[in-house]
Parts: sequence; C-alpha cells; structure tokens
Amino acid sequence: MVVAASAYAQDAQQGQAAATEGQQLQRVEVTGSRIATANLESVSPVTVVGAKDIKLEGTRSVENLLNNLPQVFADQGGSISNGSSGTATVNLRNFGADRTLVLVNGRRLPAGSPRNTAADLNQIPAALIKRVEVLTGGASAIYGSDAVAGVVNFIMNDNFQGVQLETNYAFYNHQQNGGPVADAVKRRNFPLPDDKGADGKVKDANLLLGGNFADGRGNAVAFFGYKKEDPLLQSERDFTSCSLDGFSSGNTFNCGGSGTSFPGRFFTAAGQRTVADANGNTRPYVAATDQYNFGPLNYFRRPSERYTFSSFTHYDINEQARLYTEASFHDDHTVAQIAPSGLFGFDASGANAIRYENPFLTPAWRRDLGLTAPGQTADALIFRRNVEGGGRQDDQRHTSYRGVIGVKGDIGNWTYDAFAQAGKVLYSETYFNDFSNVRIGRALNVVTGANGQPVCQSVVDGTDPNCVPYNIWSLGKVSPEALKYLQTPGFQKGSTSQTVQGLNLSTDLGEYGIKLPTTSRGVGLALGWEHRTEKLSLDTDTAYQTGDLAGQGGPTFGVSGQFSVRDYYAEARIPVLEKLPFADQLTMTASYRRSDYSTGQKTNSYGFGAEWAPVQAAKVRFAYQRAARAANVVELFTASGLGLFGMASDPCAGAKPTATLAQCQRTGVTAAQYGTIEDSPAQQYNAIFGGNTKLAPEKSDSYTLGLVLTPMRNLSLTIDAFDMKVEGTIGGMPASTTLTQCLQTGDPKFCSLITRDRLGSLWALPTANIIATNQNLGMRSTRGLDLGANYSMKLGAYGGLDLSYIGTVLDEFKSEDFPGSGEYDCAGLHGTTCGTPLPKYRHKIRAVWGTPWRGLELGVTWRHINAVKLDATSSNPLLNAEFEPADERLASRDYLDLVGQWAFHKNLTLRMGMNNALDKDPPVTGVVAAVFGNGNTYPQVYDAMGRHIFLNLTAKF
Repeated sequence: MVVAASAYAQDAQQGQAAATEGQQLQRVEVTGSRIATANLESVSPVTVVGAKDIKLEGTRSVENLLNNLPQVFADQGGSISNGSSGTATVNLRNFGADRTLVLVNGRRLPAGSPRNTAADLNQIPAALIKRVEVLTGGASAIYGSDAVAGVVNFIMNDNFQGVQLETNYAFYNHQQNGGPVADAVKRRNFPLPDDKGADGKVKDANLLLGGNFADGRGNAVAFFGYKKEDPLLQSERDFTSCSLDGFSSGNTFNCGGSGTSFPGRFFTAAGQRTVADANGNTRPYVAATDQYNFGPLNYFRRPSERYTFSSFTHYDINEQARLYTEASFHDDHTVAQIAPSGLFGFDASGANAIRYENPFLTPAWRRDLGLTAPGQTADALIFRRNVEGGGRQDDQRHTSYRGVIGVKGDIGNWTYDAFAQAGKVLYSETYFNDFSNVRIGRALNVVTGANGQPVCQSVVDGTDPNCVPYNIWSLGKVSPEALKYLQTPGFQKGSTSQTVQGLNLSTDLGEYGIKLPTTSRGVGLALGWEHRTEKLSLDTDTAYQTGDLAGQGGPTFGVSGQFSVRDYYAEARIPVLEKLPFADQLTMTASYRRSDYSTGQKTNSYGFGAEWAPVQAAKVRFAYQRAARAANVVELFTASGLGLFGMASDPCAGAKPTATLAQCQRTGVTAAQYGTIEDSPAQQYNAIFGGNTKLAPEKSDSYTLGLVLTPMRNLSLTIDAFDMKVEGTIGGMPASTTLTQCLQTGDPKFCSLITRDRLGSLWALPTANIIATNQNLGMRSTRGLDLGANYSMKLGAYGGLDLSYIGTVLDEFKSEDFPGSGEYDCAGLHGTTCGTPLPKYRHKIRAVWGTPWRGLELGVTWRHINAVKLDATSSNPLLNAEFEPADERLASRDYLDLVGQWAFHKNLTLRMGMNNALDKDPPVTGVVAAVFGNGNTYPQVYDAMGRHIFLNLTAKF
C-alpha cells in the first residue's frame, strides 16, 4: 500500500530515468485535480492502492479491499442481511455512502440501486483494477455533487496486451472458540456448531484479453469474470448461535430474541399466554425462555452469483485525436435471508375478533379469551413466528450497463477531452415466505362447515373461496395448505439511469508567457463543462403498497423522479517559487464550480491549497474545500410510509418506566397505561419515513494540513491533519431524538410527531409511529490525523524488503441532530445512536520480502482496530442511558494476514495465504446498530467469520 508521497517519489524516479533515455515525460491526472502533471503529487492527501497490493490482500471483493483502509467505515456489503440493499458501498470518514463519490477512470458510476443510490462496488471487478486512489476531503469543486467526504477513483487496466487467466478459490476455516455467547447458548440448550474445516466458499475465474491493432495506433481490451459465493448462516458460528438480549445481566450475556415467538405470544384477557401442547392447553408466556431465537436462520454472509464484462478500446485517429470507448456489464444475484415471518402483533379485534364458534379453540383458550357462550367475540394481540414456513428470503438482482465514448488529445498547447457516457441499473426483487395480513385475518376466522369440518368464514360467504384455516391454537396443527395460502410473495422492480456529457480543457499557460518570474514553470489551467441527468424509478406491487406483508414493518411505496444539472468549473495551479532558499517549491491551487439544478437549486463549490517545499526532502501541504451535495431522487421524491428504527428501549415502557408519568403523558401515554406498556423485545419501533421536494443542498467545509518527508529515495513519511464539517444534513429527524426531546421539553413541535397505539406502545400496532420524514437538519463534523510511511531496502544476498504503514487517529466525530439540540461526540463509540464502531485508532502495517529465491515473495500484514465503548456509557446526556457491564465495551482486535506468491514459471504465478490467520473471533455485544450490525457484532468492520484461506493461480501469455 502506498500514499501519494511515495507514489510521487517512485514516479519521479521513473520520470528521471525516462528523461535520461531521451523519452518524453508522460503527463498523468491524479485524483483531486483536472490538471495533468508529470507526477502523482497532490495538494490533498491521496491514498493509492496498487495492483500488487490488491493481489496481496487475497480478497476478491472490492468492498472488503476498501474496508481495510482506516479512512473507510462500514456500509452495505455481503455481510448485511436484515436491511440489505443487495449492493456494496463505500463510506469515507463515516459521512455516509451518499457523500462519497465513486469514479472509474475519473468518471462517475450511476446510482447503484433504486433502493440505495450510492454507487455499487459490485460493478467493479477487482481483478481488472490497476490502482485505487482514495482522496478524503471535499472535492465537489473538481468532480461535482456527492464528493463531500471524498472520492474513490478506480483506475482500470485498460491498455493490456496478451492473455491472462485467473482462477481463485477461498473459504473460511474456523475453530469454535467458545466464550460468553457460547455459554449463553448452552444455558438455553440451543445447539452449538462444530468446528468448520471449510465453509463460506468463494469461487471465481476471469479472463483478460488485449492487444494492439492498426500498427500500434490502437489497443483493445476485453475482460470476462464469474464469481460465486456460498451462504453462511449465523447458526454456523458459536458466537452468533443465539441473538443476545439487548439487556444483558451484569457481566453475563444472555440469549434473548423476539417476542414474535413460537408457538406464540397471545395477549388475552387472562394475560400473556402461549400454547402448551398438541391438545391446545395453555400456559403463561415467559420472556426469558419463550422469546424466539431469530439469529441462527439469518445469513451471516449472503450467497451471490455474479457475471461481469468490461472492454476498453482506443484508437489514434491522428496526432491530435484519440478515440476511446469503455463498456461494462454486471449481473449480480443475491439472497438476503432473515428469520421467518408470522403474526407480528396481529390485531384480532373488530372484524378480526376471535369468535367462540371457532372449532380450533380448546376449552383452555376459550377460558383465557373470556369466551363463555356462543355468539361472543374476544380481542387479542397475537405474535407468532412462522417456523413451519422457514426464513424470509429477499431475492435481489442488479444488472448494470455502462458505456463511455470520447475523443481526447492535444491541439497546440491545449489538452482536451470530450466525452459522453450513459449508465443504467436494472433492479428486481422477489420477497418469499412473508405472510399476508389480510389472509391472516381470514384464515383465523374459522367456523364449522356443513360437512362438520373447519372452514374459513370467507369460504362460506364466498368472499375468498381459496382460504384455508390456520390452526395456531395447538402444537403441530398448521397444515402445508394453510402455509401455501398465507405465504405471499412481494415484488419490486425498478431502475436507475445516468447520462453525462462533458468537455475538459487544460493547458500550461507558461507556453504563453504566463508565469511568475520566480519560477520556470507556467500556470496550469483547467476548464470544463458537464451536463448530468439522473433518473430513478421503483415500482412495488399491491402487497408492498398496502402494507399487506406482515414481516415488512409497514408499506413500501414506489418512487419515481429525475433531475439534471449543468456544471461549469475551473481550476488553476500556480507555481510561485522555485529553487530558492527555503523555497525549493511553492505552488498555489484554486478551483471553482457552479452547479445549476433543474430542481431550482444552485450551488457554488470552491477550494484553494498550497504546497511548500522548503527543501527537496520536505513538503508542507494545505487544502481547503467548500463542497456541496444536492438531494438525490430518493431523498426528494419517496412517498411517506411506515418503517422501523432502532432504540435501546422506550422510556415509558415496562413495569418501572425510566421516564415519569408526566413526561410520558406528553408522548400520548395515559395514566392507566403507565407501568403496563410492553416494550419491544427486538428494540425496533415504528416511524414514518419519506422524501421532501424542498430539500436544500448540504454544504461542507474541509481542511487538511500535512507534512510529506522523503529524506531518502526509498523512504517516505506523511502526516495529514483533517477537519471536516457538513451542515444541513439531509435525513429524517432521528425518531429516538424526537421522543427524547418531547419527554424532556414537552415542545409541541416534537410531541406532535408521536402517535402511540391503543396499547400505549410505539411498536406493537401499525397505528404507532414517530414521523421522521426528510429535512435539512443538523451537522456532522470530524477531525483527526492520517499517518503513512513507506520504506524499501535491499538485503543483498537475502533479497529485498518493502515496508508500509497507514493509520488514522480519530480525534472526534460530532453530530448535532438539529440546530440547537446540542452536540455529541461518537469518536471511540458505537451503538443505537452512534451507529457503526468509530475506533479512535486503526492501522495497517505490511512487510513484503522479495526472497533471493526466484519468483518467491512473502508478505505479512498486521491490522489493528482500537476498542470502542457503547454510546450509552458516554457522560453526554444526549447519549447517556442505562446499560449492562457486558455491553460496555467492544475490545480491540489485531489481525495477522499471511501471503505468499511464487512465479514458478514465466507464465504462471501461484498466490496463497490466509487473512485473520489466528482465527480471532469478533467482539460481541447485545446492543448493535441497526442494518450494519449482524450476528451480535459488526461483520463489515471486524473479521467475523474466521480464518480466510485463499488460493490464486494466474496464467499470463
């Protein structure tokens, strides 16, 4: 792994060698600037990951490659199941994937999915990457909207000659290490898995073809790839074999689960009851033993199958014009499986009330329901898991097409690049094994038919002749026919599309005499224009739109919309001093972009910077960027609908609420309900989410100040301080914040957003919700240090050694939910408010030994992630809450990766290695943030599945 300083040093050495041989220096464009220079230097810090480093990683997943960088935080990926979008995204500085711009060869990728507009990294084949350039800090003035947190630019191998075939095989090898979760599993008599010799297997193969044509004036490259990943269930690891209780007991973890249980949780006139046996007897529901262990059926890593194709062609029409094209395709199919559906608080009242005449009701049930005579009905609230039908499966498919055509070259002293590109992503989803709420009501309304057999009332009256009775009142009485009737698929389909037309011009004004007398270099200038159109549509079927699917948490509405933007931008690089005492080099930079959106919004982004090298071996660099991000189609146009949010607990729930009666009454709790409200055992509550067409663009300011030292040719050191802030963040007011503000202040602007159901809860019935539609809200800011070092040395008869280090110190990560609400700092924390772990320090240290034995290289990498605490442990009153000692801390993790590659033939190279060679389990907790938490941990942050062993064979001709 290299940083910009060492890349510059290497490139400069190569350039000097080329100049010695009389060759012309090649001008290149580094991420963060449109002005091509003879080296890879940048006023802003750029981390560069080269092709060799990528191969040594042993990962065939672009998301995992990036997640290993200290500047990158967890986001969507293959280890997310509940809440998966089916995509893989990158999140720089934890500002969110929508604030990270992803480029391929300097040009945008389209929105990855109508369900998640961030660019989908699955479109990028890892085997085709030449290098990855990661710029952290605003770059909207250079690249436009979305570059608030930074830019990730994938430079592809687009000028290849020959034939290259790669085959790869990887798997996880894991010894069940025991520990507090395994102990909790044993106490509940749940099954524990055996050691795993090889699971979670990954197989992929790719073919790269390339060659010159037209007497060397052109080159064409074609790439074909296939990859298949096997699923891995949470039941296959002892630390995920049960879902931990969100409220552990002291220093002991306990298995918890969901109150939507099996054989059921029935709120009746006699209290909470459940089924005792096949004869329909009943007994009290006991949460400690009856909660449903939903974890084992969840995918710890989703299965996927992916096909990719890419091609790159260029042809020199003449000395002034090169025609080039790019084309890419990917088809990714994955399944996100979570625990079975069921009756998630089915409200058996009113028209759905339970009748005395139901032949499935046993005397015990009639007693508990208070039914004593024919004609009577009883109300009940039913939570029952569909264990007979198996897990819910979200079958998702993304297919993308992207093409670029352009002409670039030199006319006089001007370099130009005129291009047009188009990208489209097709999305389809089928959700299997969910229940229909309407059919639940019909299947529970059972009477005795003319033949003396149980039959649905809807069959008798003709409203639904297909109805099949659903007998949940005794164990083992649910029929396959009833499941076939109740299990209803949901369908979604949609697409995203993007078109961009652009013209970039750059020149060295020194050719026109425009330069300062204190330097030999002229002023570099870049000018450009772009026109971009973004479209998105998502259509949902009736089952989704009406909220009929019981396991979805509410309706899912379609969305459709588009916008276009015209950009005009300019950039200047001004050499000020050169070869003077205490000023071997002083260069200033400036950039500006004006964006005009069809939605009526206009933004101005700008930046300036400076590089000062008092001597050749030391350089100070500074950059400031004002960046902007306009709302995307989903944020603008999504219809409002019911969804779920995570919260540690409802302060007004339980036998001893933590909030007072007066406070809870502000949120809609009655005196009779206080102290009797059931809390959500899954820590999930209802909220109304949706778009807002009046959203203003977000604005951000970022500062970087760094020092680059190159005391010798084979050593480079970098230290860069960063300070970034984004204001007017787009999003829904956190529902938990709305609740807290209402409890504490009684302010109607918060309390009016809260509606409790007839039980007083915020989760049990669909009528409960907190409104959290999109607004321009608060602020996020972060500051810290990025550190880097590279050193190479010759060992004489023992070969050579390359050492690299990259690390990040996170000093603070502050948030303000809305203006005036107060700030809280999440650095070093994780949890229901702070979300994914934000360790205060991470590093990656690698040593590669080029042995004296021909073609053999050996490498070792040490990855470190600092410990983090639960956000509830903070003294900040906005975070502080009750917690148990067992959940207080996620311990630090150190991972050892080993790799070797052997070029045993001039055409053949074998690579093999293991990541997490010591098979370290991830830290676990009973309190994980929604979506990015899975299996009692954060598998997008930690190596959660064990020792990863990989083999690669590359044949090149």
